[in-house]
Amino acid sequence: MKVSVYDTYVTKKDGSFMHFDILVPEELKDELTVHRFGQEYLKSKGQEGQPLTSQECRFCHVEKATEKMHADIAGKGYSIIEMEGCNQ
Repeated sequence: MKVSVYDTYVTKKDGSFMHFDILVPEELKDELTVHRFGQEYLKSKGQEGQPLTSQECRFCHVEKATEKMHADIAGKGYSIIEMEGCNQ
């Protein structure tokens, strides 16, 4: 399976930044769905209501899915790679 990677930067409620990637099946082209997935992730981190639009979340590239990505996508439709500021 190949996944589309959306590079995402969001300003947190405290003014600091979160950087994470949203990964979805390559054939999913609807950015509103990708943004909805990002909002679900933000809610899980206590950051619900923060803006997440095409300015914060942009298509970056396509890559081969790992087993974890594949399992996440099978379970909830997307996978997240946490990069910076996601667990603070």
